[in-house]
Amino acid sequence: MPDPTRFGLLRDPDFGRLSAATALGQLGDRIIFLALPLVAITALHADEFQVGALSAATTAGSLLVGLPAGAWVDRVRKRSVLISTDLVRALVLLTIPVAWWAGLLGVRWLYTVALVHGVLTVFFDVAYVSYLPHLVGRGRLLEGNAKLSAIRSVTSIGGPAVAGPLVGLVGAPATLLASSAGMAMSGLLACTIRRREQRPEPDERPRLGREIREGLRFVLRQPALRAVMLGDAAFNLFLVMYQTMLLVFLEREAGLGSFGIGLVLSGMGCGALLGALSATAVSRRIGQGRVVWLAPLVTCPPTALMPLARPGWSVCVAALGLAALSLGGVVRVVAQSSFQQALTPDRLLGRTSATARFVSWGGIPLGGLLGGASGASFGATATLWIGTAGMTLSVLPAFLSPLRGMRTLPTDSAVEPVG
Repeated sequence: MPDPTRFGLLRDPDFGRLSAATALGQLGDRIIFLALPLVAITALHADEFQVGALSAATTAGSLLVGLPAGAWVDRVRKRSVLISTDLVRALVLLTIPVAWWAGLLGVRWLYTVALVHGVLTVFFDVAYVSYLPHLVGRGRLLEGNAKLSAIRSVTSIGGPAVAGPLVGLVGAPATLLASSAGMAMSGLLACTIRRREQRPEPDERPRLGREIREGLRFVLRQPALRAVMLGDAAFNLFLVMYQTMLLVFLEREAGLGSFGIGLVLSGMGCGALLGALSATAVSRRIGQGRVVWLAPLVTCPPTALMPLARPGWSVCVAALGLAALSLGGVVRVVAQSSFQQALTPDRLLGRTSATARFVSWGGIPLGGLLGGASGASFGATATLWIGTAGMTLSVLPAFLSPLRGMRTLPTDSAVEPVG
């Protein structure tokens, strides 16, 4: 039943606490997105391939622990996972400014921190997606995902806008202190959520391999889920190739400093915010199934404006293409996430989320390496062109699936998995 109040779920105290924790954690995360590569580029003078390897290390966790993470998260309370991973990530990030001040920071240290932080983020994200149905109920998932996406989008604007001047003022390594503080405060806020989900019933003979296979079977037997994940896998691979060389392009070829780069990334956040605010209306008007492929088809091609840009006003025009990409990405993700959560039975939420992340994000480390290798061989500009083409073509799996003409996504399997 639709909420008659203007703010809807935000009037729920526990959802409000989760929203506040999300805002602080995402603020820290967006600062990392800008500051960590800039530590390598400006403080350690890393080359293109090293920047790509750092991107790969940041996202390798999905490939290393993606499937086991889901099985493990399904055995415990998700709220506890959110709290512990936030606090440990805060401590891990704190080692970078400490190592910098001690004169010990090197590229290998960055690789290690990026890898550990990425592994912890896998557990956090799997628990986060799995926790929302327990907190708001399945009937309000679209609203809950849209509101949380709006909050994340606001931090996507504020994060780079804060990080850019901070990098210029105190340097990239010290800027990560703000990221660490944001993660720590997010974990502490999550402690205040009062509503607890029921402790999962322990399996008399828990077997990790069997639990992983059960999650895989459920996902692979759902045609719409298969199409979504294959499309995501292709999109994310080429997106990371693009993003890996984007900061290099902006800093070395477009001539922007940390403040200008922060403004460009904040523009992407504005697009994401507009996408979050319009996601529910767009999905209902076009159809949740069709929006999965139509949104990226419309908003990926404008990213070609960036490799056409030169120092000056054309960079501002190119930034509009990045904002469009963020807008379409959020609209698509809100529809996909709500569908996945509604379709999945409670006992498989963690495994389904982890399987989706493993398939969709498994190629991201490869994208970082390919982006670095392509940048070293052909230059940052050519790599941006490759990324644009790949992201646009990633709509094909969803377009060639039942999602092409589907207005309302099926949720009749939400009680129990097939087979």
